[in-house]
Amino acid sequence: MKWVFAYLKPLRARITVGILVKIIGTVAELMIPFLLTHILENVISTNNVGKILFYGALMAICAVIACLGNIIANRMAAKTTMKFSTEMRRDLFSKTLNLSARNTDSFTIPSLESRITSDTYNVQNFIGMMQRMGIRAPILLLGGTVITFAMDRKLALVMVATLPLIFIVVYSISRKGVPLYSKVQQSVDGMVRVVREDAQGIRVIKALSKVDYENARYDRANKALKKNETKAGIIMGVVNPVMTLLMNMGIVAVVAVSAYLVARGESSAATVIAFMQYFTLISMAMMSLSRMFVMYTKCAASAKRISSVMECVSEIKHCEDDGKGDESLHVSFENVSFSYLGKKKNISDVSFSLKKGETLGIIGATGSGKSTLLSLLMRFYDVDEGVIRINGKDVRSYTKEELTAMFGVVFQNDFLYADTIEENICFGRDISREDIESAAKIAQAHDFITSFPDGYEHSVSAGGTNLSGGQRQRVLISRAVAARPEILILDDSSSALDYRTDASLRRALSESLPESTVITVAQRVSSVKNCDLILVIDEGAIIGCGKHEHLLATCSEYKEISDSQMGGAFLD
Repeated sequence: MKWVFAYLKPLRARITVGILVKIIGTVAELMIPFLLTHILENVISTNNVGKILFYGALMAICAVIACLGNIIANRMAAKTTMKFSTEMRRDLFSKTLNLSARNTDSFTIPSLESRITSDTYNVQNFIGMMQRMGIRAPILLLGGTVITFAMDRKLALVMVATLPLIFIVVYSISRKGVPLYSKVQQSVDGMVRVVREDAQGIRVIKALSKVDYENARYDRANKALKKNETKAGIIMGVVNPVMTLLMNMGIVAVVAVSAYLVARGESSAATVIAFMQYFTLISMAMMSLSRMFVMYTKCAASAKRISSVMECVSEIKHCEDDGKGDESLHVSFENVSFSYLGKKKNISDVSFSLKKGETLGIIGATGSGKSTLLSLLMRFYDVDEGVIRINGKDVRSYTKEELTAMFGVVFQNDFLYADTIEENICFGRDISREDIESAAKIAQAHDFITSFPDGYEHSVSAGGTNLSGGQRQRVLISRAVAARPEILILDDSSSALDYRTDASLRRALSESLPESTVITVAQRVSSVKNCDLILVIDEGAIIGCGKHEHLLATCSEYKEISDSQMGGAFLD
């Protein structure tokens, strides 16, 4: 919870003013029963109408101050809470985007989503309640207790005797609440994961008539959440009934003792009336505190989850270059090995090199490690063994900004967001309309874009669902090409293109980006056959390396892929 105060510190002036206003309003509220007792005991007996009206007006003023004070303080608390939560969510989202790939894998995307949404909401609610009730409730509790002691110590002792019992109950139950609500949030992660997966695959689910199956899968996640929420609710739900029982027992004890004292002439009816009012205020304060304890358990569990992300340290560190690289080589892998989990090697002893402007094709079976090579090159992960160099320098010696500026990339499962085609290609970068259109022409996208009535202003739905698969891929390639990257990576990005369009794309890339090193991962031999170097990958190892003709003669796996796809014939 310490990190919360870092966000509240810049707001301390507004919080301080809000606290002062809340204190004034609460003190005014405490004065009302005291003034009523004074009127009943000392003013009415004088038959002085002026005094009665004066103290009556004083009570009315206190009531107005209490009302206005609470309204103003609550409005200030709401603004402060919104400012706090906005900053917190912004930084958490930014941290999430900057997590290393390994950290993201560890947290999982659904869990990060629920931390940004439901967890931040729990913390926000608690901070807001602390400003509204966290000031008022203790003042009512302590102030009411002090005033009642000043009025009648015996009755006050009877009333206060129940408070330690209430505190023990609330504290004991609240200690169990934090781990329970941690489990609830983990269940929320599971449910978010199912919803996220089904939202992305809704068309496939409908096409394969698996709606009932996915309903059952969601129902399992929902029931797991229900089970954990019910358990937490049952435990935490004990607080209010037990508090009500103890407070009612206190009221009964106060009434019994006060009746005895009044009968003996040791107390007055006016004092008893005031006591009942103060006891009601104190009861309300205790109920508010119990609600705060319940919310604190949720907040503490959520804050811990948020803190684990905010304090997460990336394993990606800046290193000094060893100076052993060959500057004439644009990209080079030197005996690179890597494992995601530290057990089985996903990449084993991979070595190859490319000069500036050369093209590399990577082909292999699904899961053979093709995309992993790209992730290592872009330093989403660090190699376990060996070195990857760009322009002769270890990729670990580049800053993040320097490294990412070199790449244009289209991933297998890339995304389009709900905006115009132009904005999806521009992607928030300073790219002119002329360069955007030029990139679209290279990507063979210009013709279909201009066929829309609104052209480049055509709106794309989230995920590009209102475009065909080939159109989406060409828009994504346009985005990657638009900034004229030093290294262009196409990770199975033309799988939805017909052979003629794919061939036209390769020619356009060769002609328009002669200085760019192009790396293509593909399942089709036709997409890589004209590359300067082709790697055939199997289980993370290179089993074939060379040009198309060389591989046909020396690599049986490559020849088998080639023959099975096109019978050895290709469309140029």
